[in-house]
Amino acid sequence: MIRQLLTLGAGIALSAAILAGDWWFNHRSHYDGPEAASYVVSDDAEGDVDDALARAAERDTRVLLVMGANWCHDSRALAGWLETERLAGLVSEKYELVFVNIGMPQRGDGHNLGIARRFGLKDLPGTPNVLVLTSDGELVNGDTATTWRDAASRSESAIYDELASLAG
Repeated sequence: MIRQLLTLGAGIALSAAILAGDWWFNHRSHYDGPEAASYVVSDDAEGDVDDALARAAERDTRVLLVMGANWCHDSRALAGWLETERLAGLVSEKYELVFVNIGMPQRGDGHNLGIARRFGLKDLPGTPNVLVLTSDGELVNGDTATTWRDAASRSESAIYDELASLAG
């Protein structure tokens, strides 16, 4: 009897996993934008941010601080969009780009969260987050920094328009 219940439970769990995988695949397959194969991050996130702030001061640009993760489809989608010719041109002209791995803060397994707090964000509810900073570390887009969890659903034009408006 116990063996039958365990077998039944395992079968239900396997079915649920298959259904969840099918749901994810079907919804993900509708995305037709660019996606970076890997979300490149550094072992020295604090140093990378400090270096970007210094470069921004030298070049009179802003810092585009993308806080996301490799596991996150929207983080990889945003990284892919930022590699397109149109967005890469805007970013190279107006920003110093930094990617920071934040793990899974929404599940209590966050990384580098002190960087967000440094710029006035107490909570990162998901990934990615996009912080636009002046060269002296002022957060320009505090009202929208944590609203990028739908980056894969945004068009190139929508991303371009928002980043262009924040470029200063």
